[in-house]
Amino acid sequence: MIPPWMKVMDEAADSTPSRRRKGSSAFVKKTLDGILAFFQEAMMNEGYAKRDGLLQGLDARAKLISILTLVFAVSISRDLAVLAVVYGLILLLAFMSRIEIAFFIKRVWLFVPLFAGVIVVPILFNVFLPGDPLIHIADLGDGATLGPFHLPEAIYITVQGAKTATLFTLRVATAVSAVVLLFLTTPQALLFKSLRSLGVPKVYVLTTSMAYRYIFLFMDMIRDLHIAKRSRSIKGLSVLDEQRWVGGRIGYMLVKSLDLSEKVHMAMVSRGFNGEVVILHDYHLRMRDYLATAAFLSLSLALTLISFDYIRI
Repeated sequence: MIPPWMKVMDEAADSTPSRRRKGSSAFVKKTLDGILAFFQEAMMNEGYAKRDGLLQGLDARAKLISILTLVFAVSISRDLAVLAVVYGLILLLAFMSRIEIAFFIKRVWLFVPLFAGVIVVPILFNVFLPGDPLIHIADLGDGATLGPFHLPEAIYITVQGAKTATLFTLRVATAVSAVVLLFLTTPQALLFKSLRSLGVPKVYVLTTSMAYRYIFLFMDMIRDLHIAKRSRSIKGLSVLDEQRWVGGRIGYMLVKSLDLSEKVHMAMVSRGFNGEVVILHDYHLRMRDYLATAAFLSLSLALTLISFDYIRI
């Protein structure tokens, strides 16, 4: 028999605030699902590291050294043509490593505008960087100010600003593409072990590897908490109650993570863990690893010499 209170229709359910709460709840759900899908996609990318491609066949240490030197050389490069060639070379390496080019480009360029755009946009205008006019934006007249700052009579995009913004964006895209290529073609366990072999302190490597491993578990727990709440909710809560629930779950996840970390550490120590990550893989440097490392180091050296005008092209 249905209780009387369940037969009473909540008039606020059809009101605008309730619809907003429903939209807000849907937004939270979509956000959690999107974050979880991103991490699950990162986990599934281990499949790319198992493909029979060019970079997959190289030693993890050789790839790590090669990519790091290339990223350093790209970060100081000041020639657009050189950066474009290097970016094209990275796309070629991705293709030869059996990675879909469309997927690879999308994975990089979805994040480059987000981070680089915040820095690049102000550089475009003559308000921050004087230069020759390229695209006229607006006329402000003489004596225009923005608080204590004096503005120019006309605002426009400068030629120098456009070149600087393009150089910065391409530099970021090339460096990020190289790092993404390293992660896609190298199993995470081998990558972390390679960091240790290069002298990175084990506390940093262990912390990073454990965080990467357990972040998926905690994301699943957060989504389960949200689904459990939605499945037990008859009507929407007030904004204050929703905030209290979120705050309570944050505290619960903090206590849960501390408790889990203690249990995991005790389990690892009981099995002989001494602070060093050990995996069932032995490194074997072959001739192609030496050749690939030499090629990347030569390319990085050439980029560095070009950046300091020791080599002119």
